[in-house]
Amino acid sequence: MKINSKGQALVEYILIIAVISVVVVSIVKLLGGYLQDAMTKSSCPLLDKVYVEGSKPGEGTCVDQ
Repeated sequence: MKINSKGQALVEYILIIAVISVVVVSIVKLLGGYLQDAMTKSSCPLLDKVYVEGSKPGEGTCVDQ
């Protein structure tokens, strides 16, 4: 009798993808403010504005010079 292992491999791939997704979401949640500040800081010169750091990560803004 031949056992079909395609279903088992599919379940294993889905579990691996689920674990990777949870890890990525957790990292983005932890570093989200810092990533937002980095994007804001890099976009301020494009708008001819100055970056002002906020009191918490993610609260930085661009202001006129």
